[in-house]
Amino acid sequence: MGMPPRLLRYILITLALVAVTLPAFFCNSPKSSVPTEHAESDWRNVYDSSVHYVGMQTCRTCHEGVYQTFIQTGMGQSFGPATRQKSAADFSPEHALVYDKDLDYYYHPYFAGDSLYIMEYRLQGKDTIHKRIQRIDYVVGSGQHTNSHIFSTNGYLYQAPITFYTQKHRWDLAPGFEKGANSRFQRLIQIECMSCHNGYPDFVSNSENKYVTLKTGIDCERCHGPGSLHVQEKQAGKIVDTSKGPDYSIVNPRRLPTELQNNVCQRCHLQGIAVLNDGKTFFDFHPGMKLSEVMNVFMPEYEGAQDKMIMASHVERMKKSQCYLQSGKMSCITCHNPHVSVKFTPRTQYLNACQSCHGGMPGQQQCTEKPEVRAIKNNDCVTCHMPHNGSIDIPHVAVTDHFIRKRPVEDSMKKEITAFLGLKCFNNNNVDAITTARGYMEFYERYAPNKPLLDSALLYLSKQADAEARLKQNRDYIRVYYLQNDFAKVTGYTDNMQPADMNDAWTAYRAGEAYYQLQQPQKALPWYKRATEIWPYALDFESKYGNCLLAMHQYKEAQKIFTFIVGENPDYVIANTNLGYLYMQQGNQTMSYNYLLHANQLDPDNEQTLINLAVWFHGTGEQERAAMYLTQLLKKHPENRQAKAMLLDLKSK
Repeated sequence: MGMPPRLLRYILITLALVAVTLPAFFCNSPKSSVPTEHAESDWRNVYDSSVHYVGMQTCRTCHEGVYQTFIQTGMGQSFGPATRQKSAADFSPEHALVYDKDLDYYYHPYFAGDSLYIMEYRLQGKDTIHKRIQRIDYVVGSGQHTNSHIFSTNGYLYQAPITFYTQKHRWDLAPGFEKGANSRFQRLIQIECMSCHNGYPDFVSNSENKYVTLKTGIDCERCHGPGSLHVQEKQAGKIVDTSKGPDYSIVNPRRLPTELQNNVCQRCHLQGIAVLNDGKTFFDFHPGMKLSEVMNVFMPEYEGAQDKMIMASHVERMKKSQCYLQSGKMSCITCHNPHVSVKFTPRTQYLNACQSCHGGMPGQQQCTEKPEVRAIKNNDCVTCHMPHNGSIDIPHVAVTDHFIRKRPVEDSMKKEITAFLGLKCFNNNNVDAITTARGYMEFYERYAPNKPLLDSALLYLSKQADAEARLKQNRDYIRVYYLQNDFAKVTGYTDNMQPADMNDAWTAYRAGEAYYQLQQPQKALPWYKRATEIWPYALDFESKYGNCLLAMHQYKEAQKIFTFIVGENPDYVIANTNLGYLYMQQGNQTMSYNYLLHANQLDPDNEQTLINLAVWFHGTGEQERAAMYLTQLLKKHPENRQAKAMLLDLKSK
């Protein structure tokens, strides 16, 4: 009954370890914006909560030409059903096979009819000793760089463990699944991920990863804001001549101030550690706002890491450039037309953007490179000053580096990271101490479980001195001490609290887990229960609650919890394992075996499942089968004392 995996976006930063803890943030469905107090805008769809989203097909009725070019862009192609047409992958036998040497699994993707499947299997000699076939429902990514794969179980979304890397024309483990970190079919697709890789979905807000409906691709309103007011006015005949001035019924990013233009793009193209403001969700940012009204995005700064880049952090790289720092007017749309795919954008568009500042007087040439070198490069500024660079979070991928520099990138790629300098917020120069502390905790949980990060978090928490802030800090202190495994300090905060008064599911969960780790399940139980009351469709929380009930021998109530979980997700391994145990206690051997067998088929290395199967076969007198499961367990988990004792006992009889 260990910690459920934290399954978020992975940034595999050099020197950082991948953390496996529960994820941190959940959000509500995008029915309307949450207005920012005292905020104002000339654009009337920014802060008006009555303005709602209408969908790209509604926009299309008047903007067919723009629609047709936009759906060919990376954004328009970001997400779709797993069809042959959508997939950019090579399914030929010589390419469609991946082997995870650390966990000893093979993966074979294939189409059967019009459906995409991924088969996971394990071999022992020439015999297949494990096989799981998972139908894939969605493909993520335009195919320009990658195709990753998602499946739905009753609306709960999970990522499959393999990705097709288009540039290298190869299948391999998905980002974050390498080097023994393969979570197989259990990585949750949460709203932070989905809200950037697709149009806003209809999300079950009191869940971790359950969705009612999904869009197919990033849509118009992600950059223009909710469109119902605009549509209403056009249908009423209120037409604005935009050649003479703005139509304030819907945001036109090109008419925004430079930094607000960049805020639209950096909502997703500033990939880092996003810390939501209190009361905000990932749906609450609207074009025309400052991103800092909703969230603050931190990036780790390293000594010697100028050329270590993350694939989707284009804005961070641009903001390091002298072109950005000196011009005061550079934004993403200085160079890009977001309505047209980069594949169809003429090269001259980018070169003209450079020349708009660096062209000099007629007849003058500002480039100081030798003429023969310029000729080889076709006088292409981008080739020299924005070369392709490999990303540190996505393997087998190289993208245009938006850090515009004079010196060649090749000279600095030899440099190694020498020191961690701290976190820097790239969308707010005046971020407060509590938010910074949360950034350090996020960084610790997601990417680099190094204890000094928590010391930094505590230092920043101590800088917030006013009484109101200290009151809000309780959940932050609970979180940081929880991450330090200092469970006594966690319970020092919660002993005087009532679970019913707690409205934050994560704090309730952490309190429950702290008491449980201190071997006080009776105190843990109401906190676990409270977490499930706040988020009843967060199945990891439900599972922890059920485990606590088991520990207190409240078998009937535990069975209700695990039955609910498998009703929501029949492939939830822990719930199947525990139901197998509970039915075994009741003497219902058939039901017990069915649940245990299903759990074992889903995860052949789960320790508790293998223990329970050994107990089941021991109870039916099949000692050789019981020993087989214990031997299998010890092969993968040689330090399991319970299995060693059980196997020794079997051999002594």
